[in-house]
Amino acid sequence: MSLITIESEAFQRLMKKMEEIESKLDLQKEKTPLSEKWLDNQDVCQLLHVSKRTLQHYRDTGIIPYSQIGSKIYYRATDIEEHLKNHYKSNSNGSTNL
Repeated sequence: MSLITIESEAFQRLMKKMEEIESKLDLQKEKTPLSEKWLDNQDVCQLLHVSKRTLQHYRDTGIIPYSQIGSKIYYRATDIEEHLKNHYKSNSNGSTNL
């Protein structure tokens, strides 16, 4: 194995360039659709404290969007969060009602 030496300044430029590339890759990864968290029926039932039948009603009536592959159904975590935000209510005395 051979040893390669470079000047400190060249090494610093190389490291800066690698950090820029890493930063761009991280940004791109955040933009890809698969970086989104997907939940299955069981996850959503537990999060919303509803039965499987109620969750099916939500799908049938378009309350919550979903994706289906074969018999497996998936929900985007952001869609579930949006549903919860849309149905958020606060008490009249100013405290929150969770």
